[in-house]
Amino acid sequence: MQRVLYYFIAVSVIGAAVCIYDKLAARSGWQRVPERTLFFWALVGGGPGVYLTMLLIRHKTLHRSFMWGIPAIMILQIAILIGIYNILYSRGLL
Repeated sequence: MQRVLYYFIAVSVIGAAVCIYDKLAARSGWQRVPERTLFFWALVGGGPGVYLTMLLIRHKTLHRSFMWGIPAIMILQIAILIGIYNILYSRGLL
């Protein structure tokens, strides 16, 4: 269980770093990060890091796809994790 927590922390930090880089790239004229890359990091578990960073640095907050999509991904992931936990717990594997 601890490894799962470390995994989510790691991908959240990476997702946050990618979001920060994209904000810097937008201001500096560097090559931007594709939107699908930000969604990728949210899909693999980095949603909290990506979303909180977006709010803190005010990046992509006017994009409805991000403001609704990232939280939707996180809610779906929480539901899946609860389902997996309940299945494992009911079978005595936890």
